[in-house]
Amino acid sequence: MPPRRQQFSQADIDAQLQQIHLLDPSSPTENLESLAPLIKTIHDNHQVEAFLRTASGLVESKEKEIETICGNNYPDFVSSVSTLLTVRSYTENLRERIQTLDSSVSAVGSSFASKKKSLLQNKKTATNLDETIDTLQACLRVLDLVNRVGDMIKEGRYWSALKSLEDIESLPQSSLSQSPFFIYLLSSLPSLRAQVKDAVTASTKSWLLEIRNTSNQVGKLALEAMRTRTRRWKAKREKEPLLKLNHVGSAVELVTNEKVEYNVLDNDQLKVDFKPLYQCIHIYTALDAVEELQRSYQADRKTGHKAQASLILSDRMSSASSSLGLATTLLPLTEDIIGFFIIENHVLRTTRSFRSQREVEELWDVVVTRLVQVVQAILKNEGDVDTFLGCKDVILSFIQTLEGYSYETEQLRSLIMILFESYADLLERTISAELKKGVMEDDLFPMYVESAEDLEKVVGSCWLRKGQPEELLKSPVPVTLPWSQVFYLSCSCIRQFVDKFYSFVEGVSHHHRDIDELLSKALDHLLTKHVVDNMAARLATARNISQIAQLLSNIEHFQVACTVLEEQLMKLRATQRGGSIRLQSSSSFTALRSKSVSHLTAVVNDKLNDSMDMGEYDWTPKESDGTPSVYLFDMVNYLTTVVDTLAVRSEVKEDIYKGALSHIANILLNLLVGPDVPVISEAGIQNLLTDIDFLEDEFKRLGKEHLTTVFSELRETSAVVLKDDVPGFATPVHRRTNYSHVNPRRLSCLLDKLARHGGSSRIRADQERGEKRRLEAQTVARLPL
Repeated sequence: MPPRRQQFSQADIDAQLQQIHLLDPSSPTENLESLAPLIKTIHDNHQVEAFLRTASGLVESKEKEIETICGNNYPDFVSSVSTLLTVRSYTENLRERIQTLDSSVSAVGSSFASKKKSLLQNKKTATNLDETIDTLQACLRVLDLVNRVGDMIKEGRYWSALKSLEDIESLPQSSLSQSPFFIYLLSSLPSLRAQVKDAVTASTKSWLLEIRNTSNQVGKLALEAMRTRTRRWKAKREKEPLLKLNHVGSAVELVTNEKVEYNVLDNDQLKVDFKPLYQCIHIYTALDAVEELQRSYQADRKTGHKAQASLILSDRMSSASSSLGLATTLLPLTEDIIGFFIIENHVLRTTRSFRSQREVEELWDVVVTRLVQVVQAILKNEGDVDTFLGCKDVILSFIQTLEGYSYETEQLRSLIMILFESYADLLERTISAELKKGVMEDDLFPMYVESAEDLEKVVGSCWLRKGQPEELLKSPVPVTLPWSQVFYLSCSCIRQFVDKFYSFVEGVSHHHRDIDELLSKALDHLLTKHVVDNMAARLATARNISQIAQLLSNIEHFQVACTVLEEQLMKLRATQRGGSIRLQSSSSFTALRSKSVSHLTAVVNDKLNDSMDMGEYDWTPKESDGTPSVYLFDMVNYLTTVVDTLAVRSEVKEDIYKGALSHIANILLNLLVGPDVPVISEAGIQNLLTDIDFLEDEFKRLGKEHLTTVFSELRETSAVVLKDDVPGFATPVHRRTNYSHVNPRRLSCLLDKLARHGGSSRIRADQERGEKRRLEAQTVARLPL
């Protein structure tokens, strides 16, 4: 059902007109604004005609009211009309005057309006010009900023350029902000940032190339600083004995070295500027691209150093294919590596997490492994000990330098120990050849020294008993020394071996006990295999008594030298944290000395055999002549002359005399009881005792009476026969008391010889005595030994 239309009464319209003050005589104004909503409401309700009809009715009623009012006041109204007409005439007159004035004013106003319009237009133009000028100036300022960004990039002021770009982006809002020019300019900022990024990257790459070229100088300065530090500490240790146990790198040395500040990257000779790298990191961080820089830098340093390592370990090492090349190349090689990793360490410490610790360590391991392989390969067949020593010094300085920058050097220290083993083996082979040559070519004559300088040199090179050097140095020159050339040569070789041995281990702070053991074995091998064994070979073929005596004197001096050498090595070891050294070769020299004394005695005895002419000795005289044999005079004279002229100690001479007398006693005893003399008479035994008496008297005269005890068996055996005391000898107690040195079997042989002599006689008494001796021989033969 359609909505019902609203009906307007005359009262409603009157009220509405009252609201808009159209019918309110008290209101000075007409509220025409309220008329619009009323009309809109009527229009919306489609009641325009109804409203107009009602309004017309209202108008008619109002007109009637006016007529009624006017009818009641007609005279006043006429009077008012007359007045009004008068006023009207005045008004028209005034209107004409006003129109005239208006025309005049209009003419003036038209001209003024025209001028004002022109003025307003000019002001608008001026305003537009000002705005244009301001806009252009703003554009110029922005363009100047952009232009200055390019200049900053050229000048290397990358951070300022980046900040300028940020300033452009952060300009306050203005009419320029929405202009196509500014929008285009903003769109070009990323390319400008890319230019800054490319420029700072190029600067960093140029810096990296410069750093690669500077690495060698950095390493050289670091090695020089380490060598200076080593010399300074060595001098300090020499002044303060308590510091001898501390080496470069020890806690005490580190504390001392803290007082001496030296920066290999910033000094009078070299200044490494890390500003390009720091600036690049700063720029990339601002651009939020630091990870990209890290990858680029790490790749560049890794590949760059691999290229550098290739140059070092390939190009450089191609010239080091021999030990001579290595000796000249290893030092600059280590300088390059040291310089590279010192720079890496500085970057690692000063850029926080920019550089990867793992990357640097991996690169370090690769370079060290390759270095170790190359050095080992080149030195594998090296035959010069000085080359090993030079390489060790370089590598040790390399280790000590980079240990100060917290790099792991265990692999390099292992390399030093490997080189040391090869070095010790080569050194031993070199010295052993010299020792063997010296021993085998020695003339075995006492060493003759003509000048005091030579004497001092020889005595200073040899290890001698306490006090002997002073005694020899006091001797007038020329002087004949108690040893031959081989002892001086051997001492010089061993001293050279020890000096070079310790020259290698100087500064090496690990494996001291292994080094001690290696040195001990090496010295024992040198002395035993190449001195003792070769001297033993010379001794076995030596027949000249003076040469054998000289050989013996050399051996005795070697014994002393071993003892003194042990003491000196123990003192040297006191500067290392290792144990003492004991040379087993001392016992080898002791055994060789005993062998040489025996050999000398044997040769002397052989000479005595030649002088003992026993072929014409009469063993069956009827009576003893009471005089010693003639050969004994020559033999004793020869023995004393030879022994007394030998350059050996009195103990050795004593041994020779004792050996000679023992040899003579054995010969005489063998003749007395052996098969060479089948028959002997009691007078022959008396003559033999006369010879023994002569020998004993001679040695008593020489003050060697104690050596004559070697004739005890001869005397006691002869006494049993001459005293006719066989029955007493058969008594155990009597035999132990008076004939303790007599052998029953030998006595039985002597009795058999006497029995044969009696049996061969034609005199009955002799035959009976012979038969008695035969029975006694049988009795003695049955006695226990």
